[in-house]
Amino acid sequence: MKIAATLEYDGTKFSGFQRQKNAITIQQHLEEALNKITNENIVINYSGRTDAGVHAISQVFDFETNISREDSSWIKGINSNLPRSIGVKKIFNVPNNFDSRFSAIERKYSYVIYNSISKPLFFDDYCYWVTNKLDKALISDQLNMFIGTHDFSSFRSSNCNSRNPVKTINNVNLKSYENFIIITVTANAFLQNMVRIMIGTLIDIAKYENNFSVKDILKKNDRSFAGKTAPAKGLFFLGPKYNEINIQTMEKNLLNRFKI
Repeated sequence: MKIAATLEYDGTKFSGFQRQKNAITIQQHLEEALNKITNENIVINYSGRTDAGVHAISQVFDFETNISREDSSWIKGINSNLPRSIGVKKIFNVPNNFDSRFSAIERKYSYVIYNSISKPLFFDDYCYWVTNKLDKALISDQLNMFIGTHDFSSFRSSNCNSRNPVKTINNVNLKSYENFIIITVTANAFLQNMVRIMIGTLIDIAKYENNFSVKDILKKNDRSFAGKTAPAKGLFFLGPKYNEINIQTMEKNLLNRFKI
């Protein structure tokens, strides 16, 4: 049978989600925990490959197993074998043709900016500290230019190996509270570093360090016209959306975490 689960993690001390030969990753911890409690050689599928330092509120992964147990038993068993910075939240029984990655029709990310002269002492691993005063009205105006289907070649890493740079942004949102600015982007899929380059570009424009608009940069299809890549630590993967099962993304959890 096939089981899916939602997962949250603090990505600060991990080299990303995907398993690597010479680095500690979230996938490695998950598979080791599953193998320990099932005595099976389990390899998981997952909805999004987050980079080193990126966090997740509702990552989704799935695996096949011959073991049958209560949802609470799965959660307790997996979590007892994971570091405290990784936690399984919910378990779902899913059809055999379900795939966390390929069944997803939408994905959502939020990026947290701390805009102040003072350092965000207790939030430093979870936001991008920007001391220049940012024009939030300008950010909001430029952010809306991303909505729609575009060639995002200007907003992809030079190491990105995706064959198709055309993606569709379904929704964007900006919320602020005191010094925090949270930008949320929902799309059918993302290119490598796409959200972080989008955020870096918006910040450069809001600091009046980039004279091009987002609309102009999209048309250039050239990474050199976009802004700097924002740090990974401010990025949160809120999760995917599926037609087959109702796994809701958890944006409100992120907002609550920052008292917004």
